[in-house]
Amino acid sequence: MSADLPIALVLIVGALPILALRGSARGAYLVVLSAVAFVYLLTLPHGVFGRFTLLGEQLVLMRVDRLSLLFGYVFLIATLLNVLYAWHLEDRVQHLAGLVYAGSTLGAVFAGDLLTLFVFWELTAVSSVLLIWSRRTQRAYRAGMRYVTIQLLSGMLLLAGTLLYAADGGSLQFGRIGLDHPGGALILAAIGIKCSFPLLHNWLQDAYPEATETGTVMLSAFTTKLGIYALARCFPGTELLIWIGVTMTAFPIFYAVIENDLRRVLAYSMTNQLGFMVVGVGLGTEMALNGAVAHAFADILFKGLLFMSMGAVLLRTGTVKGSELGGLYKSMPWTTGFCIVGAASISAFPLFSGFVTKSMIMTAAAQQGHTLSWLVLLFASAGVFHHAGIKIPYFAFFAHDSGIRCREAPPNMLIAMGLAAALCVGIGTVPGVLYSVLPYAVDYVPYTATHVIDQLQLLVFSALAFAVLMRTGIYPPEMKSVNLDFDWTYRKLAPSLLCGIAAAWSRAGQAIGQCLRSPLEAAAGAIVGLHRPEGGMARTLSTGVTAFWAAVLLGAFLALAFF
Repeated sequence: MSADLPIALVLIVGALPILALRGSARGAYLVVLSAVAFVYLLTLPHGVFGRFTLLGEQLVLMRVDRLSLLFGYVFLIATLLNVLYAWHLEDRVQHLAGLVYAGSTLGAVFAGDLLTLFVFWELTAVSSVLLIWSRRTQRAYRAGMRYVTIQLLSGMLLLAGTLLYAADGGSLQFGRIGLDHPGGALILAAIGIKCSFPLLHNWLQDAYPEATETGTVMLSAFTTKLGIYALARCFPGTELLIWIGVTMTAFPIFYAVIENDLRRVLAYSMTNQLGFMVVGVGLGTEMALNGAVAHAFADILFKGLLFMSMGAVLLRTGTVKGSELGGLYKSMPWTTGFCIVGAASISAFPLFSGFVTKSMIMTAAAQQGHTLSWLVLLFASAGVFHHAGIKIPYFAFFAHDSGIRCREAPPNMLIAMGLAAALCVGIGTVPGVLYSVLPYAVDYVPYTATHVIDQLQLLVFSALAFAVLMRTGIYPPEMKSVNLDFDWTYRKLAPSLLCGIAAAWSRAGQAIGQCLRSPLEAAAGAIVGLHRPEGGMARTLSTGVTAFWAAVLLGAFLALAFF
């Protein structure tokens, strides 16, 4: 293939034949197509390809460098894993939407200019919402509508920021932008929506748990990580991002601990992990940026593995409520084991992927003297072990025995989870392979005695705290509940306030109108009585009287308008 062919088209155009394929033939075709795209990616040379001119502006369809290649590798690995995980599905819409979603994400990653980025940015929103609507429930439909509205708003902000940036003399090149130019803030807001910034994050926890079993896994891999990639391209070293990221790592912990829906727990955990990456981009050093993108790579795998395990549970039991599960290790031992691997990886156990990626960010923060940020990241590391490392496997597969007895996950799901688990362990035990494809040369050794002992101490004391809280009854119990997040302010509170204000305004208007009408009606009644037939409900006014009262009403209106 020519390097001028955008890799996005390999998946987007290649997805069309699946509409005519069925069963194993369709699954095999999807696997082969994903493999072909990955081989094509391996053959791409570094450079800029696919240049063309539109409306006097030079656009670039393919910009290949170490950063775009890193995300290209992991996105295609995720595509292959998702194709295997969804092999059993007969829903062609999900297969088609998933491939278009993956292809448009790759198109955005390799885009060389902001307009090309915008096109693929919006295509990811339109294609991914089908993975939510495919669940075919009323809740999924409403969540999908909110999701696509927010995602399209992100695209509009990106386009508006691009136009303002270009009008101020900035280049359309998809590169470092910063906040020194008009439009930079709008572009940051657009990316911030994708990255689940605080107060912009609720679309994630709202929509992801409402998608299908396989759709949530696909969603977890692409949208937010595309945001991290764009952030690393446009705003490296922006100090504001350090504080945004630190906030992201901390506040989701409290929601995740009290949340009953285990897929929603993972959605809060995703915002927590994204916070580490945002901090790394904000720090801006080579080690910090390496840590941010390496952690994004690892997160796609271990978070995908956790969502896969919960998807398998949902498929077999029909629920992922912590209050309704427990004891599933007896029926789903393989799924239990793979879930524990994902939990160990996200918790940064030694020999698992999170240990060799997250620590780069924390080390970079400590070396630059961001002591407060480092302490919050340390707290967040302990918190993620509580809500994702312990809570997810404990309440789903252990805890009390719910009495549910079901079949193990389908073979294709187990194969996908097994491959993801192997990658999590492989990265953790041989980190040099991942380090070799990072954007900058790596001068970091994760397996030092100090680092290993410190991390094990953190994990042991976190586990001890969980045990004590459970034994004393302080830990929030799993129960059916609705947790209010910031989206309550604009989904419930704001509409209620507006309706209340509108009703009060209407009542006030009616009262004022009544006060004005009462004396006028009394006078009118006296005059009209002279011309009204005795006992009649209808009355006829002379032209002079009608004109008089029209003048009175007009004068009253003008007086009110003046005062």
